[in-house]
Amino acid sequence: MTSTRHRSLTLGIALALPAALLAGCATDEASPAAPGTSDHDHDDHDEHRESSHGTEAATDTPRIALTYDGGVVVLDGTSLEQVADLPVDGFARLNPAGDERHVLVSAGDAFRVLDLGTWGEAHGNHAHFYTADPAFTQVEVAADHPGHVVHHAGRTVLFNDGSGLVESFDPHDLADGAPTTSTYVTPSPHHGVAVELENGNLLVTDGTEDARSSVVVLDSGRHEVARTDACPGVHGEAVAADEAVVLGCEDGVVVHSGGELTKIASPDAYGRIGNQAGSEESPVVLGDYKTDPDADLERPTRVSLVDTASRQITLVETGASYSFRSLGRGPHGEALVLGTDGALRVVDPGTGAITSTIAVTGAWTEPDDWQSPRPTLFVLDHTAYVTDPATKAVHAVDVESGEVYASTTLDVVPNELTGVTGLPE
Repeated sequence: MTSTRHRSLTLGIALALPAALLAGCATDEASPAAPGTSDHDHDDHDEHRESSHGTEAATDTPRIALTYDGGVVVLDGTSLEQVADLPVDGFARLNPAGDERHVLVSAGDAFRVLDLGTWGEAHGNHAHFYTADPAFTQVEVAADHPGHVVHHAGRTVLFNDGSGLVESFDPHDLADGAPTTSTYVTPSPHHGVAVELENGNLLVTDGTEDARSSVVVLDSGRHEVARTDACPGVHGEAVAADEAVVLGCEDGVVVHSGGELTKIASPDAYGRIGNQAGSEESPVVLGDYKTDPDADLERPTRVSLVDTASRQITLVETGASYSFRSLGRGPHGEALVLGTDGALRVVDPGTGAITSTIAVTGAWTEPDDWQSPRPTLFVLDHTAYVTDPATKAVHAVDVESGEVYASTTLDVVPNELTGVTGLPE
C-alpha cells in the first residue's frame, strides 16, 4: 500500500566556524554533483541518469536502519524490503547524521559513518534522486565513550562522555569524506550533551562523572555568556519551535530561548524529565516523567508536555507505561507515545488530549537492562516505524490515518532504529 509521506524539498544552509581537521579519509564513493541551474535541459537530465555515483530513482527513497546483535540491517522505508545487512562488532547505537543520507553508528571507541545509499540533488525547481548500496564509509571519528549526537541549525554535534570533547561539523560534508570540525572540551568529562545554535553559540552541559547540574551558553569564540546551575541530573535535549531548546532535569527542565536560560519546575519536588522529543511545528516538547528517586527502573504511565512559550509543564496520563525509546513527534507536531500495551498514542500537544490509539504490537515489558531490545519508535515524515523484538517484526504506521500500511519479519532481533528521507537538504 502506498505511503502518504510528505515530499517537500528543502535546502540546508551550513554555518561556517573556525575548524580543526577531523581524522578520517574520503569515502570510495564519488561525491554527488553540484545542483544544476537549468530547469528544462533534457540533455542535462540524461547526464544525470547516466551518473556513475548512483542509480537514478523516480522519487525519493526513504530508508531505515536497525541494529541487532552483530550488525545493522537496512530496509526500504516504504516497502520494508531488506536492502543490506552489514556486520558491526558489539553493542551499537544509531543516530541520523543530519543530511538525510548518512547515519552515525556509535560502536566501541568511535562514531562510524554509514551511508544508507539514498539521496537527492536539487536541480532548479525540482530534484533528482539516487540510490546505491548502503555501506560504511572510510570516515570514522575516534571517541572516548561516544555519547549524544545532536543535529540542529545545519550542524551536527558529537559528545564524548569519556573526555568531554565536543565536535561540531556540517553533515553535508560527509558525502565528500571527512568533514572539517569545530571542537570544544568541557572542564570535566561527564555524560553530557551539546547543541550548536543558529548564531554559532554552543549550548552545553557542565558537570562531572559523579554529578552534573549546569547548562552553559558559549559564544562563537567559546567564551561563557550565560549559565544556570539549577538543573540537577541534566540529561537529554530537544528543540521546539522558535529555536527553543529544552534540557531535562530531575526537577523540571531548562529552556534556552531568546538568548536566555529559564528553569521550569516540575509539579513534583522530584519530577525527572530525562528524555525528550521536539518538533519545529510546535512550541511544546514531549518528555518522559518519573517521580521515584530510589527506583532502579521506574515504569511511569504519565508523560510531560513542556510549553516553551507559556513556561508550563502539563502531565498526561497515557494508561500504559513506556520506555525511553517510546517518544516521537508526528509531521504536524503530534506527540507520539508507544505504550507497553502495544498501542501507539497520538497526543495533541496543545491540549494534552489523546486523539487516537493505534494497536501495533503485542503487550511487552520494559527490560531491566537499557541496552536490551524493546519495541522502539522512530518517526520519518508521516510514518511512524515500530519494532517488535518478540516477533522480529517491523511495522510502518501512517500517523494521520492510523493505518499500519506495511510490516515485515526480520531474521534478526531488532534493537535500535533510525532512518533518513533521501531528500536533498
